[in-house]
Amino acid sequence: MPIIYVHVIEGRTDEQLNRLMERLTDAAAESLNVKKEQVRVLIQEVPNKHWGVGGKPKQS
Repeated sequence: MPIIYVHVIEGRTDEQLNRLMERLTDAAAESLNVKKEQVRVLIQEVPNKHWGVGGKPKQS
């Protein structure tokens, strides 16, 4: 069972996150020759202040 972990900066819509889950699931199922029902996608949203870019917190 493939498990895909994704970390994103918070602020995306549910629609965007759902589309990401669908597309990652499709890609994993096709690439690994497994059923879509076997693929797990876990998305963790991270606050801007906890996401560092160039040594500084990412700001919106």
